[in-house]
Amino acid sequence: MVRLAGLAFDRLWAGCQAVAGAWQRAARRDQDGYLGPPPLQSPGSPLDVVYPPLVLVHGLWDTPDLFNTLKRTLAGRRGTPFTPYLPHGLGVVPLDQLAIQLNQAIEAAFGPDQILDVMGFSMGGLISRTWIQLQGGHQRVRRFTSVASPQQGTLAAQVWPRWPLASVADMKLGSDLLRRLNGDPGPLAAIDCCSIYCVADVMVVPGWTAVLPVGRRLAFPLHLAHHELMARPEAVELVTSELLRQ
Repeated sequence: MVRLAGLAFDRLWAGCQAVAGAWQRAARRDQDGYLGPPPLQSPGSPLDVVYPPLVLVHGLWDTPDLFNTLKRTLAGRRGTPFTPYLPHGLGVVPLDQLAIQLNQAIEAAFGPDQILDVMGFSMGGLISRTWIQLQGGHQRVRRFTSVASPQQGTLAAQVWPRWPLASVADMKLGSDLLRRLNGDPGPLAAIDCCSIYCVADVMVVPGWTAVLPVGRRLAFPLHLAHHELMARPEAVELVTSELLRQ
């Protein structure tokens, strides 16, 4: 039985690597095409709204392509978002290391001082929060939006060992990383924070724990699968409304 389980895991792992390789190649093309900070004015209203650049941070087993529907919905309403690709090795890389990658991508695109809005989906919300609270990101973030992110951990991560899935283990209930983040939420105090979550989420379990310790909280009124929150038009519109809030 153990041998069969091991063979099944090996085949699953090989399949995930093949899929991830294709996603990574597409993501690199997306990131390489980024031409720097976007225009900051959102036309179409009597008083044009000036927004800082928006950074969208993807999560586990995802790439920046996750945000294509959201980017199309935002088009013409605020500048083109920056969507860095963060290689996570299918969950091998710890979240604090992914936060360092995020910081490097942001500084390469915007320099050290540009004020930003940040939105993280799923694990991307925890990567963003780690950067904000533990690596100085709070000094340049105006607004932080967390979407379906296990900010208090998820039962779905409890069964996975830290090796080889360190990033998954960081999302366990009561993980060392979450204790550090929740032990000192002070860096979030000056940031306009919002948590958007779905009670029926089967990846963040229980769904109502996908919230930051501070800020506004918005629940999706529909029962949606995890990735539908970035795909279904009604869900994307709710996220868009928050990102366009003045």
